Amino acid sequence: MVWDFAGPAFCLLLWIIQHAAESLLLSAPEVVKATNRGSVKVPCQYDLQYKENTKYWCRGKIYEFCRIVVKTPKNRSTNRTFIADDKEVGVFSVTMTSIRQSDEDKYWCVIATPGRNIFTGVSLFVSQAVTTPTTSTQITPIQDEKSSWVTLRWILFILMLCSLASTHIAEWRIKTARKI
Repeated sequence: MVWDFAGPAFCLLLWIIQHAAESLLLSAPEVVKATNRGSVKVPCQYDLQYKENTKYWCRGKIYEFCRIVVKTPKNRSTNRTFIADDKEVGVFSVTMTSIRQSDEDKYWCVIATPGRNIFTGVSLFVSQAVTTPTTSTQITPIQDEKSSWVTLRWILFILMLCSLASTHIAEWRIKTARKI
């Protein structure tokens, strides 16, 4: 009966560890706002161990089906989107210009790695308001929301590990008591 609980708990544990680690390797703002015909610069901060990896910016609601808009290794651009990788500080930046309402979508900062890529989502919202034509998003070491979520994941991880260990200890005590 313990293994019925341990299987799903182990899967959840692996998921928590994977996502907690990924959020420390790559961070970007979850939401970016821009004005129609304006521009926006999105910083994607990464761990320096990935400074030589290809980075890219892709578009689509679901990461697995997103379409690559622009990618490194050189500072490349499309008609209205530019990417630059500052390997010294571990940030690749995507600048979108002449933004249109049709550009509003989910985008992804991605680091190409052997096996599974590392990625984080950015939602772009375009407003019709005529204010400053350029919107810039500042880099923060770790986004406050993501930081608290990572902490919560680790707390949940520790609680699940304690629960799993106490269940195994209880089962061991029951088996030991039956032998006496």
